Amino acid sequence: MQEAIDFLSTKNPIFQEIIEKYGLPPIPKRPQGFETLVLLILEQQVSIDSAKATFLKIKAYTICNPETMSVLSDEEFRSLGVSRQKTKYIKILADAVLSKELDIESLATKSAQQVREELIKLKGIGNWTIDIYLMFCLQEPDLIPLGDIAVVNTIKELLDIHDKQEMEIHAQQWKPYRSYATYLLWHYYLNKRNRKITY
Repeated sequence: MQEAIDFLSTKNPIFQEIIEKYGLPPIPKRPQGFETLVLLILEQQVSIDSAKATFLKIKAYTICNPETMSVLSDEEFRSLGVSRQKTKYIKILADAVLSKELDIESLATKSAQQVREELIKLKGIGNWTIDIYLMFCLQEPDLIPLGDIAVVNTIKELLDIHDKQEMEIHAQQWKPYRSYATYLLWHYYLNKRNRKITY
């Protein structure tokens, strides 16, 4: 991590300023597997905290595995606070695992590009979900999730870049540590708003 921070600080002093003001960012880690993908589906376009509350309700109610999720009724999902759309996505994921169309365990042995190509085939799993899975579960060091509103807003604020394509181009200079740049941007975003998140 120190190597990444030293490198990023030479590219832009803003990274060093974030550390001086707020300390080192946490490196988010989550276990690989089906449960984390379900949690990421729940986190799409809502706050991490509200998604986690729904996820804990599911886990208190039943076992969060493909076998159970594929047979849980829509009414049960709704009573647990899961929207109709996300219910559909979770069932698609569960069915893909059960039919062996997706082998989640094997993702750890594949390149980031291969993981993306495999997961993107599933409806309800887009680039943001894949980016977060790669970063949190597979510790991919070089990703910038420009589908993440906190990352985009922080780049706008700190670097005055407002176009996503320009952000993409600008972030090229942070290679091969774009994930660490992301952790620093999140760290700034949350601390500035006095928010604490447990990944």
